[in-house]
Amino acid sequence: MAERKVETARGIEAVLLANREKLIRFLVARGAGDSAEDVFQELWVQIARSQTGPVAHPLSYLYRAANNLMLDRYRSARAAEIREKAWGEHDSARVHPSVEQSLISREELARVDATINRLGERPAAAFRYFRIEGISQRDIAVRLGVSLSTVEADLRKVYKALAAMKGQIDE
Repeated sequence: MAERKVETARGIEAVLLANREKLIRFLVARGAGDSAEDVFQELWVQIARSQTGPVAHPLSYLYRAANNLMLDRYRSARAAEIREKAWGEHDSARVHPSVEQSLISREELARVDATINRLGERPAAAFRYFRIEGISQRDIAVRLGVSLSTVEADLRKVYKALAAMKGQIDE
């Protein structure tokens, strides 16, 4: 079946499909591990959507594009790690909050909820799926029918709005 796809593909997409195994090995070597197939699929979608003209060295171009995808994934994972640490629970020792603290927390939760909802249905859903339900960003992209980068952009949008809201509360 893959050979048939190579026959029908043209240009850089044909080079991509013909060098699939090499590119997957390259991605594994760059740290993709079990996600190498997913990154390759992401690369394929990116190449299929792009409107590139003739490329002088198509295989080199594909290796560069694959490397850039790995860098984007690394940066995204690093940013997520930093966000997780920044938004982690700071006061987990308190078991039973006072009535006053409960009321304040409910008010803050209502403000957070309103802030998230103002950003739109898709970013709000992506945030809730990711942070509350613990669904992976890739699965969220499938559920919402958007690309992984769109989910990441939506999450960044929500985190930015929440950080701005947190800054207002701290003032």
